[in-house]
Amino acid sequence: MSQYKYLSGFGSHFSSEDERYPNSLPLGQNSPQVCPYKLYAEQLSGSAFTAPRTENVRTWLYRKLPSAVHQPFQPFKGATYFKQNWDEQPPNPNQLRWKPFDLPPQQGRKITFVEGLHTVCGAGDPRARHGLAIHIYSCNESMDNSAFYNSDGDFLIVPQQGILDITTEMGRMKVAPNEICVIPQGIRFAVSVNGPSRGYILEVYDGHFVLPDLGPIGANGLANPRDFETPVAWFNDQPIEDFQVISKFQGSLFVAQQNHSVFDVVAWHGNYVPYKYDLSKFMVINSVSFDHCDPSIFTVLTCPSLRAGTAIADFVIFPPRWSVQEHTFRPPYYHRNCMSEFMGLILGKYEAKEDGFAAGGATLHSIMTPHGPDVKCFDGASNAKLVPERIAEGTQAFMFESSLSLAVTKWGEDTCQKLDAAYYECWQALKDNFTLGKAQK
Repeated sequence: MSQYKYLSGFGSHFSSEDERYPNSLPLGQNSPQVCPYKLYAEQLSGSAFTAPRTENVRTWLYRKLPSAVHQPFQPFKGATYFKQNWDEQPPNPNQLRWKPFDLPPQQGRKITFVEGLHTVCGAGDPRARHGLAIHIYSCNESMDNSAFYNSDGDFLIVPQQGILDITTEMGRMKVAPNEICVIPQGIRFAVSVNGPSRGYILEVYDGHFVLPDLGPIGANGLANPRDFETPVAWFNDQPIEDFQVISKFQGSLFVAQQNHSVFDVVAWHGNYVPYKYDLSKFMVINSVSFDHCDPSIFTVLTCPSLRAGTAIADFVIFPPRWSVQEHTFRPPYYHRNCMSEFMGLILGKYEAKEDGFAAGGATLHSIMTPHGPDVKCFDGASNAKLVPERIAEGTQAFMFESSLSLAVTKWGEDTCQKLDAAYYECWQALKDNFTLGKAQK
């Protein structure tokens, strides 16, 4: 893995070649008309050719065969619950909480990463290149002699259980729980696992994930560019006669056959590549005096909309940190939001709801749906001694936040059978302390 510094207009350009074949990258404008080792040159464009320089992303791939060498695509039937039909269920404004989503059994049916994709909620239309989808993956089998790519948008993958060994056209990455990876639109990849694995995926149609602006924070803070990593060039040199390429196109899946691996890139250069990030490297910014900062201070990556300061999707984490505010109710406050908030838990216990919200599960608080600490958390925080306190130790919760109103799929609300019908009860014992208490001076 090499460090990855292209995020939000840093303009970095990277190059890598398989160490088994040195000098496989053409050298500048004076390169011969035939690529070294007689490779094929192929450009992968992640933006319009005429996009501003700070937003223009593309990578040149030098490969054994062009990507166009495949048989016609046919419908792929292997992922029943991976679909973006936002009208199959009536709207539901209630607070929603899911118990941990099922893992595949240790014995029995083998399920690959693609076959184990399940769509929970989303909004928008991939044909119009606007919107997002939130998925769960649950798999127990490696993708041998197959690859997947998404024509509709970027994937931000959040492992919760099991290490993902991901092979991409640009090289390989291992992504463990408490790490994330981003596979940009169009890049082909395969996932290998060692046993039952589960995690979350945020898919965005509009553009690409970038680092949020820091404003008054200054040059350093939150997720630092130097901590992002991208693969080193590697290709499969074993002969393959039967290989499948699975494509997500306009919300549907298709498959094409070919007689060679897509992982045949000997060298590449550019700024449009997959990358990973270790969440433990996040530099937390927080208050050291009073009041409760908005959760936007925990934003790792964002996909901006055309409205300033408003995101199609933010990826936000709530990592271990020191809490030192005084005269302040420290847990998240009761809240109604013009954004949709989908939360997941990678490990540990979330401080605002230690009971009921479990690792591998999720919650969805839709636009203007009220939510906040449960009774136990409220009572404890109201009477806590306000001294510097280490919170969320051994915990990593995250949030996919969006300006779009998210619709829940039939699988998410019904078929998965993980929806907690009693979630609303966690607030029912809150008392009207105004009428019960005495005036305070």
